Amino acid sequence: MEMKKRSITILLAEDDEDDYMLIIKSLKKAKLINDIHWVKDGVELIDYLKHSGEYTDITKSPRPCLILLDLNMPRKDGREALKEIKSDPILKDIPVIVLTTSKSEEDIFTSYNLGVNSFVRKPGRFEDYVKALNLIHQYWFELVELPIGER
Repeated sequence: MEMKKRSITILLAEDDEDDYMLIIKSLKKAKLINDIHWVKDGVELIDYLKHSGEYTDITKSPRPCLILLDLNMPRKDGREALKEIKSDPILKDIPVIVLTTSKSEEDIFTSYNLGVNSFVRKPGRFEDYVKALNLIHQYWFELVELPIGER
């Protein structure tokens, strides 16, 4: 099966700059071509998705094909943001992958009850990050058909 390379918009909600840099390095190392946008907490995430606050220019904040969501963020955590996304008729079809250090069974259960599409623990080593992000990319952008573009 031949896969076409296309630009995919990914929205990364991550408050830790080191984790952000690790994810970007991992995507580059895995040779994945993506349009990555970064928000640092749940408030910025919702502003980005609803084109409010500093994200009113839709050319600079395009609708993502996938959201990578950390659970533990300031102001509005990932659980609150996930609940808001999945209860919004315009946003609920955007796939959300929780990417977190949490090992809590309650976080897994709560995330799936709120509508998350996948729950992935952040790998500890760089090589494992590369593998994990490559697998996420293969599954979500080569195997699965997604609703791409504005609604």
